[in-house]
Amino acid sequence: MQKVITDDLEALLDILPPHIRQPLCQQDDISELLEVVLDLGRPPKARFPHQEVVLNSKEVSEEEIEYVVSRIGSFGDDNRAGIERTLHRISSILNRKRRIVGLTCRVGRAVFGTIKVIEDLVELGKSVLLLGRPGVGKTTMLREVARVLADDLNKRVIIVDTSNEIAGDGDIPHPAIGHARRMQVTTPSKQHAVMIEAVENHMPEVIIIDEIGTELEAQAARTIAERGVQLVGTAHGNTLDNLMMNPTLADLIGGIQTVTLGDEEAKRRGTQKSILERMSPPTFSIVVEIQDWDKVAIHPDVGEAVDSILRGQPTATEIRWLDETGEVRIERREPVTTTKVVTKSKLLTKENNLPKLYLFGVNRGRLEQGAKEMQLSLDIVNNPNLANLFITTKSYYRRRPQKIKDAEAANLSIYVLKSNTPPQIRHLLNTIYPIESTDKADPFKIALSEAEEAVSQVMSGQEAIELSPRSAYIRRLQHLIAQRNDLSSQSTGKGPDRRVRIYKE
Repeated sequence: MQKVITDDLEALLDILPPHIRQPLCQQDDISELLEVVLDLGRPPKARFPHQEVVLNSKEVSEEEIEYVVSRIGSFGDDNRAGIERTLHRISSILNRKRRIVGLTCRVGRAVFGTIKVIEDLVELGKSVLLLGRPGVGKTTMLREVARVLADDLNKRVIIVDTSNEIAGDGDIPHPAIGHARRMQVTTPSKQHAVMIEAVENHMPEVIIIDEIGTELEAQAARTIAERGVQLVGTAHGNTLDNLMMNPTLADLIGGIQTVTLGDEEAKRRGTQKSILERMSPPTFSIVVEIQDWDKVAIHPDVGEAVDSILRGQPTATEIRWLDETGEVRIERREPVTTTKVVTKSKLLTKENNLPKLYLFGVNRGRLEQGAKEMQLSLDIVNNPNLANLFITTKSYYRRRPQKIKDAEAANLSIYVLKSNTPPQIRHLLNTIYPIESTDKADPFKIALSEAEEAVSQVMSGQEAIELSPRSAYIRRLQHLIAQRNDLSSQSTGKGPDRRVRIYKE
């Protein structure tokens, strides 16, 4: 099936003031328009895939912003609105008095034929989770999944549409979803409740959900899957590894817990006594990592993939893409036989103990000072092609300059700092950098061994033991070790100095 694109572009153009609309209509590549940006006191701009165009030298006024707002639907709690019976999205920027001072008018497109590369997986009836960076087409693919399941397979499909991105604004859903039904969500915080309501009240065979991002939503997804309903959804994160290291969403792939083995079993496995294992069956049976338009990496058995990663064993992935003729090509990539260390950065192998860092917008002096204080060695490279970790700040990442786009295109791991402050830099080093020692142990093993030793000392009569400062995820695992040994624990301290204290009641 060849792709057919519909964008209702005229509806978006009609909400713009005439002196902005006219120069926009004169653009040769208007069919590729991504969004129109209107910021108070600045010239209006149109963004295309490879350029940004100033539409008028005159600065945007309050009257022009009000002109647009009066022609669209009402804004929700997520500061998003739409145009009735279209897929266009208008997002607002508010000042401190909750007055609109900026608008981003994004073009919404229904692309028929986008799921050809994974259509056979969707038709299996198993739950499928789509992952990928923003703008790579997750929601577009989700919309097409809903239509195919409802129209071609005659299934009872319900879409839980939080921001009206899947089925458009207004009470009548966009025809791109076919005969699928749509339930709107009054506020993003109620998304999990609407997910459960959909199952209890409307007897669906399939539920479509975009952007699972909270623990409550992850729990609701598990409840739905346990009732035998097929789930097709998206979640925050680019890869399966991202989900494994996200305590909030790890339940989607079975959750991760620490398990204490007996001496004999640990010796038989050749591991430490405290290891990480999957807690339960995954909510989603299949994970699809969308690498680019028409190219995906597939984990067909999520439980097996998670178990392999936790054991440090390589996993095979299936790469699919559409060739020039529109045919699906499949390549099964066998894993490289290197022993991975399970860390948040997934950077370390036996052959490569220090990550090579490329800094973009990050204060090198502060990073080196933080490393010196923590007695760490840095390996900073000047060429991103030589790096295995690209470090940047949130402000740079939001602007998405070409270097960041190139890093993502090369599948280079990216770590985004909230800011350039010393506490954030210490947190970065604490989270992704290996702790140097004579046996080159990794942070997880050191943290779990330290908790195990503290448990032993407290059970032998010591009143309480405070552990070293760790990240939130590692502290969670240390709390689990204490809990499994019937001991109490609590986190103390602030920021990067926050640590676990283990004690008897």
